[in-house]
Amino acid sequence: GIEFDYSSVHSAWALQEAGYQSNMINSNPETVSTDFDTSSRLYFEALDEESVRDILENEGQTGEAPPSIVQFGGQTAINLAEPLSRHGLPLIGSSAESIDLAEDRRRFENFLSGMGIPQPPGAGVTSLEAALSVAEHIGYPVLIRPSYVLGGRAMEIVYNASELVRYMSLAMELESGKPVLIDKYMMGKEVEVDAVCDGEEVLIPGVMEHIERAGVHSGDAMTVYPGVNLTGEEVATMVDYATRIGLALKIRGLMNIQFIIMRQASGPSDVYILEVNPRASRTVPFIAKVTGVPLVNIATKVMLGISLKQQGYRGGLRPSNRLIGIKAPVFSMQKLAGVDTYLGPEMKSTGEVMGVDYTFNAALAKALIASGMMLPPRGAILLSIADRDKPEALPIIRKLVSLGFKLYATEGTAAMIEAVGLPVKMISKKLREGHPNVTDIITDGTVNALINTITGGSVPLRDGFHIRRAATEKRIPCYTSLDTARAAAAALAAGSQDYSIQPLPDYRLKEPA
Repeated sequence: GIEFDYSSVHSAWALQEAGYQSNMINSNPETVSTDFDTSSRLYFEALDEESVRDILENEGQTGEAPPSIVQFGGQTAINLAEPLSRHGLPLIGSSAESIDLAEDRRRFENFLSGMGIPQPPGAGVTSLEAALSVAEHIGYPVLIRPSYVLGGRAMEIVYNASELVRYMSLAMELESGKPVLIDKYMMGKEVEVDAVCDGEEVLIPGVMEHIERAGVHSGDAMTVYPGVNLTGEEVATMVDYATRIGLALKIRGLMNIQFIIMRQASGPSDVYILEVNPRASRTVPFIAKVTGVPLVNIATKVMLGISLKQQGYRGGLRPSNRLIGIKAPVFSMQKLAGVDTYLGPEMKSTGEVMGVDYTFNAALAKALIASGMMLPPRGAILLSIADRDKPEALPIIRKLVSLGFKLYATEGTAAMIEAVGLPVKMISKKLREGHPNVTDIITDGTVNALINTITGGSVPLRDGFHIRRAATEKRIPCYTSLDTARAAAAALAAGSQDYSIQPLPDYRLKEPA
């Protein structure tokens, strides 16, 4: 992905800056890291054990094989740590043992338990019988995924035993011999941090809050820096957990931690660890740009033995600046026929944009406009809301009416809207029972935005799929998360903005007092 390309390039530059030769291994021609002048030497080869070992053998003809850095190439690269280490090939950065401790579910569960740090209840299983037992014990819905995967591949929210049976039959084929991870699905606020650890201190440049709740892949979620809805106590807890985990795992370089915050009606919030990635994450370019902290450069020098203190940095959370940044995903669904557009645990975005400004609404509007997800200033919206989401959707619907939108809705959603006295036109979602139906009013331009939440389960209703695909083909905003729709309505309600478009460093120089 482009995020890992960013990290790889900046690491190569940091190595050269420190006086070292940097050799890049990458077979993707659509990247900056494969440009002829990015690294000292480029090997245009696949990131697999055989190719990498051949390259290291070639590089080590006059002596020992050079050490490898595996934490900037995403999950594909980090998976090479164990086989390289097993064959005696040196790594710099976090050791293969530290990486395995973070990635092996059973070991990591015991690790967190020993430190008194909570995580969602769950387990790693290797059989259908064990999976059914774990899911029954912790209760449905559950979040289920193979271990050691990239981009949330084959990850699903499973709502009942029959779906679990279907999933396990597929997962056992995908990850033969490796555990399948089953966690209690917790619909809380998701937050993440990227951090650099040198063995003595842990530097956290900022805390990032997801607009969408847990259950949407972090690569597809809109992300806000600094978190605008976090309490000081919640932030302090996350910083404490991140610091303790980084030091105990013996991380050298970058790590990413994802948290879930569950708020109670009264009393303190519960902060859980969702996962720890002992590598660069997809949010590294975003947090580095918006804070001005060159994370990859710092992490690379840490791997070379230069401490945070020697580089002029202190451990802990850096104070947030006045600049607000919002990262929004970009999708290529028009080019991917047959792909459903709803947001879930499996990543679907192919890029991202960043909106920055000194106010949340201005930054949000920029991010939505750049990603093509901004609500039109006027027009009509089609609503098809799952029963479990209807109460939460009502304030958003009221906001849309106050903004002057005409509402169209499928049968159940229209009944809910009529019951509260709001104007709506009911439209059939049954595609084979007369016209006009939901896809007709999308394709003929009657509506210019869609809010559609799925009913749940592994296979969305085919009618719902066709509704979302019609919106994609028509290139109108399609919101499958109420959190995203709420943010878009808030950005539109904030009114016109006097946008300033400046180079990013200029925003930091001109921060308001």
